Amino acid sequence: MHEIVTLQLGHRANYVATHFWNAQESYFDYGASEKPLTVEHDVHFRAGQGPKGEDTYTPRTLIYDLKGGFGGLRKWGGLYDQGNIEPDSQNLWDGNVVKQQDTPISQSAYQKALDEGLDRPPKLSSQSVRYWSDFSRVFYHPRSVCQINDYELGSTIVPFEKWDSGEELFNKLDKDDDLLDRDIRPWAEECDQLQAIQIFASADDAWGGFASRYVESLRDEYGKTPLWFWGLEEQEGQGQRAKQLIRTVNIAQSLQAISRLASMYIPIAIPSYLPPYVALDRSSQWQSSGLMSMAVESITLPSRQKEGSGRRGLLGDLEVALNSNGNQKIAELQCSVIDPSTQRSNTRTEVPQAANDDRIAGGKTQQLIYEDEIEQARRRFDMSFSTGGSSQTALSLRQWEKSNHVFGKVELIRGVPRTVDDLNDEDEASSRKRRRLASLPSVERYHNPLAYPLLDSFPEMLVGAGWSRKEAAVYGSLSTTSQMSKRTKGLGNMVSRMVDVVEREALCNGLGEIAEAYEDGWDSGPDDDSD
Repeated sequence: MHEIVTLQLGHRANYVATHFWNAQESYFDYGASEKPLTVEHDVHFRAGQGPKGEDTYTPRTLIYDLKGGFGGLRKWGGLYDQGNIEPDSQNLWDGNVVKQQDTPISQSAYQKALDEGLDRPPKLSSQSVRYWSDFSRVFYHPRSVCQINDYELGSTIVPFEKWDSGEELFNKLDKDDDLLDRDIRPWAEECDQLQAIQIFASADDAWGGFASRYVESLRDEYGKTPLWFWGLEEQEGQGQRAKQLIRTVNIAQSLQAISRLASMYIPIAIPSYLPPYVALDRSSQWQSSGLMSMAVESITLPSRQKEGSGRRGLLGDLEVALNSNGNQKIAELQCSVIDPSTQRSNTRTEVPQAANDDRIAGGKTQQLIYEDEIEQARRRFDMSFSTGGSSQTALSLRQWEKSNHVFGKVELIRGVPRTVDDLNDEDEASSRKRRRLASLPSVERYHNPLAYPLLDSFPEMLVGAGWSRKEAAVYGSLSTTSQMSKRTKGLGNMVSRMVDVVEREALCNGLGEIAEAYEDGWDSGPDDDSD
């Protein structure tokens, strides 16, 4: 069935993943809808039975968070009876029992309305969403919930913010309880054919160190299984300068340690530039995570595409397209969002055909295939979630030609009808062959007619007279480009002045090796404009 097991490491990761699971839940058809089914639900969900024999269907995920981070989430979720799973302490001790318990966090009004089966729950806002569980629409298996009591969410006395603290915490927990045996293995052994393990984690705090040790253990145990890491980062320039310096060092350590073990590493942060149709409250994790999750959920849609409903691309297939040279495992995430009722996108470009190039038999013009490389490998997207700058749409094509090279790219178009101009399977196959012969970047395209659902749990951030409140079309992409060389070099220069001598050499050398991997095999050409 090509299942995917998901790990959610930390509070920020759980915000993004909650939007992800809400979208997956919305694809279930509980009625007699005439819409064709295009999503294979068993990729991310598992069937089970409650203690009374009732059927359950819950996400195949592990949720790690600090004490106080789960909000009003009920561990048993209403699907499982607590008494049948948790032993009664009175049967384990003959003496008197003094029970001490923190005041439980109350459920949000939205959650209470869902539990009561109301058709119209109260409208959510940045003020009413306190925790990621406040807007969750799914039930979780009790085995999914992994609370860490060593640290408390938001503590200023013992903050969980330094990378080394995350490493130490993992080592401690793994020593007490083998985390892979306790948490991962039961989920993996349920799978008929494990497609991949995807990990959501913040890379700029202590969760980055925790994730690095987790990924190392996963790689030792599941050597050939694709491991996809979504590294979440705060927007640049946010917070006090001292905090920013700590985050910068954490990002460098995460990038250097995790990218060498993961199959793909995708850094994600809210762009400093947003298009006019996005009205985002940057201080709200609920809103920021919603925008990031829309891009992540869309670009991974091919991995759960139902057979017979279009071209399917497992995460391993996407990895092959992106990492064609074998050492470029850090990708850039981009997307544009449009109202599907318009069936138009300002990212649409007319792509010249490459068949007439003189580097291919029967070809005539070298310039055409060069333009094809630029246009096909770098379409215009409104938002770039890679950190370190404004949207790529702010750059002219000439500027981009000088500064960036694309090694591999995956594109997705969802929510609009399939057209010959957008995707044609026969043309795609011949195009891939032509591009390989001409040593051009690998570009794989996927299409799904299913639009992204704008649920009542999703923030109303998309503005404009033509917007539909129910769904949105998304044009998304993942790409490996030479931009990563510039970013890792910049990180290396910054952290070389922030870390001690013992760490500096290994960290800077590791970042330097990453930068070199995005320089080999291409030539940017002369810097002047002469032809």
